Formats: sequence, structure tokens, C-alpha cells
Amino acid sequence: MSLDDAAEELASTLGVDKTEVKADLEKLVSYSVPVDEAKQSLRRKYGDSAAGGGSGAPSETDIADIAPESGNVTVSARVLTVGKRSIRYEGDEQIIFEGELADESGRISYTAWNDFSLSPGDTITAGNAGVREWDGEPELNLGGSTTVTLEEDPIDVPHEVGGERDLIDLEPGDRGRTIEVRVLDVERRTIDGRDGETEILSGEVGDETTRLPFTDWDPHDAITDGASVRLEDIYVDEFRGVPSVNITEFSTVDPVAAVDVSDSATELSVREAVESGGVYDALLTGNVIEVRDGSGLIQRCPECGRVVQNDQCRTHGQVDPEDDLRVKAILDDGTDAVTAILDRELTTDVYGGTLEDALEHARDEMNRDVVAERIAKRVEGREYRVRGSLSVDEYGANLNASEFDESDKDPEARAAAFLAEVDA
Repeated sequence: MSLDDAAEELASTLGVDKTEVKADLEKLVSYSVPVDEAKQSLRRKYGDSAAGGGSGAPSETDIADIAPESGNVTVSARVLTVGKRSIRYEGDEQIIFEGELADESGRISYTAWNDFSLSPGDTITAGNAGVREWDGEPELNLGGSTTVTLEEDPIDVPHEVGGERDLIDLEPGDRGRTIEVRVLDVERRTIDGRDGETEILSGEVGDETTRLPFTDWDPHDAITDGASVRLEDIYVDEFRGVPSVNITEFSTVDPVAAVDVSDSATELSVREAVESGGVYDALLTGNVIEVRDGSGLIQRCPECGRVVQNDQCRTHGQVDPEDDLRVKAILDDGTDAVTAILDRELTTDVYGGTLEDALEHARDEMNRDVVAERIAKRVEGREYRVRGSLSVDEYGANLNASEFDESDKDPEARAAAFLAEVDA
């Protein structure tokens, strides 16, 4: 049913002007309120007793009892976090506020499409809040038909109020977080954004707990290599299976005293790493059981850097490719296996020569495969400790290596420890 038809049906049922009803309906739908919920809301607004008894708000609901199909609810809750960002909605810029609310029974994410002047620690009653499903969980929608009342007496909740977190505690979907980090690497890039070419900063930040990738969508001058900064009102999404920090025009960036950064990676078995779905800074130990096809001398597109075959790039078509070195090695520790991907720098170490050396080697033998064959002879069957960023998708698990070192651990001792763990 179109909005026009829905407005006509409501106007006829409620005995009110269709133009007014249609304007209210369009407004609610623009706030991402589902059409059926919007219609129920308007029935309550215009006094349809069948919709819940006059203009009264829905009865109060505990957060733990809210489900995606709950429709509209009233909740009293403590505001845990508040984040602000801009999104593109139906072609227009829309400022939204996001975070979490909690009561004694649980917590829930919310999106406010109006500025209700929420602050962490506030206790509020949100009347006629819509409920939608987001990432498989219920989320509150606070829109034009929602009333928000600030309560004097705070609700005690078993959840932390405020957005301050260590990097290790961040999860995709977090909003309104505050972190103190050191910028470990930063690059200024131009991308094709929603408004055309857009300049951003991207790189890596770290603290005492871990390291994570970041993107600054509105480049801040304080974000430079080696700088320690306090980032307020950041949000977190997922990048290659791991949390990624996002800094926006609404984020506050201030210098702070030097932040210590952990030098150690998260050491896991291969199975633990794969089952996690992604680890940004992982350390895995295992044997290289095979050097895969696509290793040794390869060629890349000069435009996008993708590996090309027969001078053909999937994106740019016929190109004049550039030579490069790479290793794709299967690393197995007995619990599972991943593909460790070594860049040119690490590949030259295991090959024992530069890119120019490898090209000369291939010309002498009149065969480019000899480079991969030499690498395979040097690494297959040996145990390595590999550090890098692990991502998992439908094609398998890949570890983009930043370190690739032959293990100095006694193989017999490691085998005995592994068997003891299995027996336990």
C-alpha cells in the first residue's frame, strides 16, 4: 500500500483531513518508523480508541522484554552513551544521535532522529518510542512522535555510564565512545565519497591493550604520526572482521600526555583466531605446509594495486602491469589453518634477494615460477611465528603478515605441550 493510500484510509477511519494525516505519516516514515507502526502512532494521536484507548502512550515496558515486534513502547531508563553523527537519508543530510539506554533489566541501543538534549547519566522516560530490528537485535527509535521526559530520580543500573573505553573493549556498533590513544601510523588519502572526492585520514592507533585501524572522515590537525590524543564521540564499525575506529566532524580531538602502547600481539591458536572472526593484531605459531599458487613474482594493476592476470585488471581492463613479490603460505598448527600473506618486504627476506634479483633470476631461467619454487624450498615444513591482521570471510582466513620469523622453540617440546593440552 502506498503512503497516499494509507493516508486516505487513516483519514477516512479517523475522520480527519487527509493532507494533515499524510504529512504526519511521511514525517514518521522519514524517521525510519515502519509504516504499520506509524499508522498505529497516528491512530493514537487522533484518538482512535481501537488503537490503545485515546491519545495515551503505550504502557511502560522493561528493556529486557522489548522485542523487534514490540511496536511502540514506553521505557524509563538511564542514558549510558550519546553519540552524534551525520548520515545521508533519502538524499538529504540527517543529524542523528545514537547510544545505549539501560534499566535494571538490561540495555538497548537507540537512535534519536530529533535532538532531545540527552546526556550520559540522564534518567529519562521515553514515551511512544518505536522499535525496529538492527543487526538481529531490537533498537529504539526516538522520533517525532516520541516524548522524552527528564526524571529527577536516577535509576541505578548494572552498566557503566559514559563512553570511556580501552581499545580492547570496543565492539562494532559502539557509539559515543571516548578513547585515549597514540597514533601509530597515519596516511592522508582522497577517496570517492558520497559527495564526490573526499579527503580522509586513515591508519592505526594503539593503547596499552591493543591496536586498531581508524578513519578520520573530517581530518583533524591533531592527528599526526606519534601524537597521543583523546578522541571523544567516536563510533565503531567492522573492517575486515575487526573493530575500526571512526572519527567524524562531531568528534572532539585533544592532545594528552604520552599514551603507552602494548608491544605484544594477541597470541592465539589458529583455531581460536579463526573462530574469533577476525583479530587486528594476532600472533600465530604453526608450520608452513604449502606455498600456494600466486606466490613469488606477481603483477599488479598500476591504478588499484590488484593482482592481474595476462595484463587484465578486473576493474581497469587492459593495463601495463607492475612487477611485485608476494608469498601466500598455508600456516597450520594442528588446530586449523590460515593463509599467511607476506608483502614485498617480507618476501624479499624469505627469498633472499630484491625484486630486481628475482626478475633477473626469472630471466636467467626463462621461467618466473623459479622464484616461488625457491621460496617454497626455504619455508615449507618449517615452523614460524607470524604476526599480523587476521580476517575471516566466506573464502577462508587470511593473515596479512607484518612479521614472519622462524620459531626458535624446540619442535619436540611444542609437540609434547600440544598433546598434553589435547589429553587434558
